[in-house]
Amino acid sequence: MNTPPSGTVTHAPIDVQWVGGLNFETGRAGGPKVRIDGDAQSAPSPFDMLLAAIATCASVDVVVILEKQRTPVKALNVRVEANRADATPRRLASAILHFRITAPGSTVEKATRAIGLAVTKYCSVRSSLIADASVSWTVELTG
Repeated sequence: MNTPPSGTVTHAPIDVQWVGGLNFETGRAGGPKVRIDGDAQSAPSPFDMLLAAIATCASVDVVVILEKQRTPVKALNVRVEANRADATPRRLASAILHFRITAPGSTVEKATRAIGLAVTKYCSVRSSLIADASVSWTVELTG
């Protein structure tokens, strides 16, 4: 195993196993596996998983922040709209995360602040993307 560069920590290795066609199974050794389909026919595509990872990463922090505000989340849904470059590589150009949250006692201002912190400060997935991929968000607070 390589020694991690100064100021870094090692992430658990991820194994990717080709299972035929453009289908793969991936996950940590001994952990749960996720199917990924390059054609998005039988499972999410790699790009679908990237968008889901951004939304999930931010959502984890939103749940934690709102819980610390004593307005625990009862329901949370994120719809991701994205644009890709039209030339190869068809990288992420921009994404909008549309959050719909039920968190009794919260306000739109508090939820928006929690999402802003989650996306811009805490989400390691979003921070790992190239700098010119714009990621923004909306919030709808229910209940």
